[in-house]
Amino acid sequence: MRPITPSVARRLRCFCAAAAERPYAPSRPAGASSRYPFRQDSPPILEAVTEDQIDTQFDVNFKGVFFAIQKAAPLLAKGGSIVVTTSFLNEVGTPGLSILSATKGAVRSLVRSLAAELAPRGIRVNAVSPGPMSTPFLGKLGLSEKQLNEAASATRDQVPLHRFGEVEEIAKAALFLASDGSSFMTGSELVVDGGISQL
Repeated sequence: MRPITPSVARRLRCFCAAAAERPYAPSRPAGASSRYPFRQDSPPILEAVTEDQIDTQFDVNFKGVFFAIQKAAPLLAKGGSIVVTTSFLNEVGTPGLSILSATKGAVRSLVRSLAAELAPRGIRVNAVSPGPMSTPFLGKLGLSEKQLNEAASATRDQVPLHRFGEVEEIAKAALFLASDGSSFMTGSELVVDGGISQL
């Protein structure tokens, strides 16, 4: 991997600082059931989704990724690598998570398109696709401890490896995609989801 020059580092810090001026406070995903966010028996809530929720999800999950890449790409030299986070939700249908899944599907498509667009400049674009992770995500859904435990247990049961992934496992995958070890990969998605979208 090429080292980042002080000039590039300074510009990236300015970009990140500008992006931070509009912080996003995570909330329950648009369309997610407040009782059983990942259960297959969740009640249908298609009718409850608002245009505001759709706009918020696409602003954060799609437009945020697109404009970050748009601003960063001119700073990258030949041999540069962009790694985007998608989700196993772009491969499976999950009741109550239609909007979140749609945004991640859009990001997966974006990775392919931008990989084709940036290939002539020698810049690679790939994605890492995490599955259910051991992060505070569920805790941000406003569920009781009992509901959290039920949701976590139901999700864990759906993962063929019967556990949540750890952030270090995703970091290793992203590091591989950013490194010269993946120098012949572009437009690809590295799935790190315990088999939930594959088996």
